[in-house]
Amino acid sequence: MNDQQKHDSAPQDQAIRAALDQHWAASDTNDFETEHRIYHEDAVLEYPQSGERTRGRRNIQGQRASQPNKKRFTVRRIIGSGDLWVTEFILTYDGKPSYTVSIVEFTGDKVARETQYFADPFPAPASRAQWVERMDT
Repeated sequence: MNDQQKHDSAPQDQAIRAALDQHWAASDTNDFETEHRIYHEDAVLEYPQSGERTRGRRNIQGQRASQPNKKRFTVRRIIGSGDLWVTEFILTYDGKPSYTVSIVEFTGDKVARETQYFADPFPAPASRAQWVERMDT
C-alpha cells in the first residue's frame, strides 16, 4: 500500500474501529440492537468449534439474545485495517472465562462475515516456568 492509499483508508479505518468499539461495548451491556447494527442484513457468523453457521443479521441477533447465560466481554485488543479486523477478547459466561478471537470481514462499513474461535483457560505447566512470565488476564 502506498502512502496515498494509506491516507485514503485512514478515515474508513477510524470509522470501522469506532463501530467495533461500539459493537463490543454494546455486547458487554446486552444492548442487542446496538450490538448488531454493525452487520449487513445478509451477514454470516460461523462458530467452527461447534459447527454452526448463522445467516442473516436478525438470526445472529436472535440466537445471541436467546442465550440464557450472563455474559461479559473484555476486549484485549483490536487490530486490522481495510476489510479485515481481528478482536481478541475474554468472553465470560456465568463467571467462566473463554479466550475468544473474532475475525471480521467488512464490505463497506458493515460486517459481511465473522468467524469466532473460543478457548478455555488452562494451567501453566511448571516445566516452562523458568522461561516465561505470568500475564494478567
